[in-house]
Amino acid sequence: MNIYVGNLSWGTDSDALRNAFAAHGEVSRANVMTDRETGRSRGFGFVEMPNASEAQSAIDALNGQDMDGRALRVNEARPREDRPRNGGGFGR
Repeated sequence: MNIYVGNLSWGTDSDALRNAFAAHGEVSRANVMTDRETGRSRGFGFVEMPNASEAQSAIDALNGQDMDGRALRVNEARPREDRPRNGGGFGR
């Protein structure tokens, strides 16, 4: 199951995110999203857990919990919507 984690502190990295979720089961991937140009955290990330019941347990346990001074928003990630890739052009 792919899990969205929002409201992350700017100082939270992928390893810290993985460790928080590993307490609830196997984590196959954890990634804090960063700005392409600055490399700074964008304040959210994704965690992938192969076992759905462990993933749901992690969501239930961590949603609203404090991590690095911020209350986490944790839920099942929605599928990414297709967006036009025209660069936001002005009526091209």
